[in-house]
Amino acid sequence: MQLNDSQNIKTRFAKAVRRRRRELDLTQEQLAEISNLDRTYISLIERAERSPTLENVEKLAHGLGLKIWEFFARYVEES
Repeated sequence: MQLNDSQNIKTRFAKAVRRRRRELDLTQEQLAEISNLDRTYISLIERAERSPTLENVEKLAHGLGLKIWEFFARYVEES
């Protein structure tokens, strides 16, 4: 994979977060509460306008009911 692929990692990550959140039937606000993050931050991530830190990736994965490696293996690489 090259850096200039049509879907960069930020876009793939954004789609993966949204997809998993919807599978769990969670609102952005519910995910934010579970993950101990702000709802607007979740929104920015899902629109690929922010890149989360590793700490926040871990919080998001936990909020989505997965370990980090599971999240990337199941969702990010598929996007």
